[in-house]
Amino acid sequence: MDRFLISGPTRLEGKVATSGAKNAALPALAACLLTPEPVTLRRVPAVRDIATMRQLLEHCGATVEESHGALRVTAAEIRAPEAPYDLVKTMRASSLVLGPLLARCGRARVSLPGGCAIGARPINLHLAGLQALGAQIWQEHGYIHAEAPHGLRGALVHFDRITVTGTEDLLMAAVLAEGETVLENAAREPEVVDLAELLAKMGARIEGAGTPTIRVQGVGRLHGAEHTIIPDRIEAGTFLIAGAITAGDVVVTSCLPEHLGALLVKLRQAGAEIAEAGPGALRIRRPGRLLAVDVTTEEYPGFATDLQAQFMALMTQAEGVSVITETIFENRFLHALELMRMGADIRLEGRQAIVTGPRPLTGAAVIASDLRASASLVLAALVARGETVVDRVYHIDRGYEKIEQKLGALGARIERVSLP
Repeated sequence: MDRFLISGPTRLEGKVATSGAKNAALPALAACLLTPEPVTLRRVPAVRDIATMRQLLEHCGATVEESHGALRVTAAEIRAPEAPYDLVKTMRASSLVLGPLLARCGRARVSLPGGCAIGARPINLHLAGLQALGAQIWQEHGYIHAEAPHGLRGALVHFDRITVTGTEDLLMAAVLAEGETVLENAAREPEVVDLAELLAKMGARIEGAGTPTIRVQGVGRLHGAEHTIIPDRIEAGTFLIAGAITAGDVVVTSCLPEHLGALLVKLRQAGAEIAEAGPGALRIRRPGRLLAVDVTTEEYPGFATDLQAQFMALMTQAEGVSVITETIFENRFLHALELMRMGADIRLEGRQAIVTGPRPLTGAAVIASDLRASASLVLAALVARGETVVDRVYHIDRGYEKIEQKLGALGARIERVSLP
């Protein structure tokens, strides 16, 4: 099991490039199951969740070839329309193959998803939507079983609450369903739009992606395509926060600033200076003190829940009291306890964390509880006095590509250590 050794405090300076978005690449890979023809995906990040999805596709019968940083997926024949527990127990996105397998094969067997310990992410919204399309669904021995032997039929699907994975799953199922499907209260995230663009290249007929109402006209068959994954807005946001917390001078390249609007507003309110540094690049500096600001997580285009932990680390160094409200997941403050071990002043009250700062942090042995929590601990370690040991960094490997190398290139004193 690997861990990070981080010595602080340090000031970050230089350029860092954003990788492709893990949360866009995962549904794009699942979409490859919808056609027997090759689909080439470029800018797929080399992270643990992608490796797991690749193994899942190969288990289903697809071939996955890697060349010049791109993945070429050919699902000519689906031999096993299933996602077994042993393969997907560490990944929440396993449910993304449910819709494509059901649409392509008429049946699917998918293990209930695993992944981060950040609270329930119920799959019931996916299942209700698939049932509206005519699927028969039941749960048995920890697996979701779905059948549509006569194919799926278009229908009106209204999500009781916004769900990104549910929107993506139903979108992939609907493209091969007979007739029109309307998805209401759909997620608006850039990753949903990116998936719709890939599906359109494959021959799907989709309108409204990026709005609350998506209309899909089903087609009889999809074909191969080539597609480049969008930049990872969460990784870009993490590096921007790293520049702010260390009072550094960091240029984040290969990003899409329009995907970061809510974060940029809060960083400027906190005292950071942010400017464009060329096409797809942002420069962040913090010439003075940090100021406390309140944050409430919301669905896109609101403040992303996947940046909440990193922003909490930033607020430990800000003057005043900040209130961070988590509305998406009910158990996403586990990192707060570890930040307190480093000296942070944080009080938890239900879905709110009250952070009082600035507080000097000191290095400590801490444990990552989930993907984004691990990133927050790394950021805190950059400004903590002494050495911090971050354990269970397999969580951060699920979503960040070579983060220790990227931060090291900016001046961080960070080392990966492998334990027997």
